[in-house]
Amino acid sequence: MSPTPRPRTVVSCTLLVITVGAGAVTACGSDGNPLAERPYDASDQISFNGPTGDGKKADPDKPLEVVAEDSDEPITDVTAVDASGRYVAGELSADGSRWHSTEPLAADAHYTVRVSTEDDSGAPGRRVLTFHTGKPTAPKRLTVEFGPDAGKYGVGQPVTAKLSEPVKDPVQRAVVERSLKVDSTPFVAGAWHWVDDKELHYRPKDYWPAQATVRAHSNLDGIKIGDRLWGAKSKDLRLSIGDRVIAVTNAATHSMTVYKNDAVINTIPVTTGKPGFDTRNGVKVVLGKEYLVRMRGTTVGIAEGSAESYDLDVYYATRVTWSGEYVHAAPWSVGSQGSANVSHGCTGMSTSNAEWFFDTFRPGDVVQVVNSAGHTMEPFGNGFGDWNLDWPKWKQGSALTTGKQKIQEDTSTLQPRPA
Repeated sequence: MSPTPRPRTVVSCTLLVITVGAGAVTACGSDGNPLAERPYDASDQISFNGPTGDGKKADPDKPLEVVAEDSDEPITDVTAVDASGRYVAGELSADGSRWHSTEPLAADAHYTVRVSTEDDSGAPGRRVLTFHTGKPTAPKRLTVEFGPDAGKYGVGQPVTAKLSEPVKDPVQRAVVERSLKVDSTPFVAGAWHWVDDKELHYRPKDYWPAQATVRAHSNLDGIKIGDRLWGAKSKDLRLSIGDRVIAVTNAATHSMTVYKNDAVINTIPVTTGKPGFDTRNGVKVVLGKEYLVRMRGTTVGIAEGSAESYDLDVYYATRVTWSGEYVHAAPWSVGSQGSANVSHGCTGMSTSNAEWFFDTFRPGDVVQVVNSAGHTMEPFGNGFGDWNLDWPKWKQGSALTTGKQKIQEDTSTLQPRPA
């Protein structure tokens, strides 16, 4: 049965001819452009698969679909947004006959859908749809805990996201990842990387800009992730980034060069790990600072009473790995600092230099070691070695990357990158 005819907008045009030499000028009401007319009501030409009344609610498990009933009046644009301002991504067919959502709807949400059409004369049409989605039935709720704690950090600090429930399925991971947002001022592009089923890290291609502001937030609330797993509200995170402070330790020359905003501010003689206890190469990020730490060889597998055994009170200790690697005061090795590597893996320096380092560096600042015989710092699990994955490998850890290949740690010697 043909749809009921509706009134059409008539575009009238009065021709005005002014002869100037051999030329003529025409004028048309409303600029002669059908798009300047008020949109006609396209309600009878547009249908969708949602509820139409009687208090019914849409199933958030099903994609939203909008259809043009007349092939001569195709859809030109669709926007769908919930009451909190979240837009629903969608895809319009090439012929304009159908639009469908490409990401899940939120549960227990109110949606407004604006559909634009165009008739065969080019005049615009419009239909506005509203509907509610239903509540999920006894689901698990997934929350996100962003890290680190709010505060001021160095340019190497990744953003972390710890999930309350494991997410293994690639499709479900993509739903989660699309909803985890990290914004920075000034803007820099970045990407999430799945560390395991319950943790993601986010970083830009290069370090954060100095003095940037970083905000992480989740749009998962009410979003279906998988069977009986729905997103819940999570607390936002805001970080302030300080100056660009980077220490580059050259184990071969036994020296550390410290840069602040790309200018050298100090050069320090140091000692690093001796053979068999070589300091890790690569980029590390300051995890914390402790004025006094008791260091014992037994905590790193050295037998008590052996020739390598030690038990020392160490001052001005700046931690760079969870396994016990620090930059710290080592007054007992001052004679070797600048000329030999004699430590059990830490970077040692004089007490005065260690105090300066302790006061200058904050969590998130970068400490890089080059030309050591040690292996490259692990990307995950022993601190923040995230920067030891190059950008292509980092992006392979995203659930939104297609054609992913197995990520292998790059164990090549890293070169200093103070700039």
